[in-house]
Amino acid sequence: MAVGYRELAEVLREGIQRGDYPAGETLPKQEEIAEQYGVNIKTVRQAVRLLEAEGLVTPVRRRGTVVRERPPMKRLGIERYAKSKWKFGLVAFAADREASGRAWSPTDQTQTVRLVDADAEVAEAFGLSEGSQVYERARLVKEGDSPTHTLTSYYRPDDVQGTPLVDPTPGPAGRGGGFAVLTLQGLEPDTMTETVHARMPTPDETETLQLPAGEPVMVLQRRTFTRDGQLVEFARGVHAASRFAWSYTFKIPD
Repeated sequence: MAVGYRELAEVLREGIQRGDYPAGETLPKQEEIAEQYGVNIKTVRQAVRLLEAEGLVTPVRRRGTVVRERPPMKRLGIERYAKSKWKFGLVAFAADREASGRAWSPTDQTQTVRLVDADAEVAEAFGLSEGSQVYERARLVKEGDSPTHTLTSYYRPDDVQGTPLVDPTPGPAGRGGGFAVLTLQGLEPDTMTETVHARMPTPDETETLQLPAGEPVMVLQRRTFTRDGQLVEFARGVHAASRFAWSYTFKIPD
């Protein structure tokens, strides 16, 4: 039976899953694969592109086709925001790392802080007029040299002016991150709403997150409220889909 690119991709996929090609190592050269399975180079290239689209491999300049790390890191749900964590210095992305048994450093997060005009979505969330000034705190989080996600938070200037939240120094905004800073401002986070959906990335997101061809992103929208219902943070995150397994543990409501 003739081997097409889909059949070849299935053979290589099974080899990756069995561990024949460990994470971080390269697949054999395309010429070697073509000779082994009696196919032409075009068939091999099509098969490899299919594996790239599935997030199993990534082309790396001067190395070849590298098998990606798996399984993905845990992205905790409710537990990552536990007050027992951030009140004692553990920020949310670090909680994910520790739950996944992975090392982390404050320098894994870099950020840019600036005053910007609120777009329609941010303005609606805070009950402001579109174009009102808000603080934007845009973070890029990496694991080693590999970006995992971005997270951009917005705040009312009156809530955060002069605090570490508007300090552009790389890393979390002090022990416990932004939630600890808000608490010191008398704005302790108490309730949160998260909305998540998947889509294909924009060209800028593909470049920032170093995404392989065909990989989608998970988009997070987060609204954080005080106990009396005041919105203190509106955030948007973009996550490389293959880097995380989203995990939620909660009590089932009556």
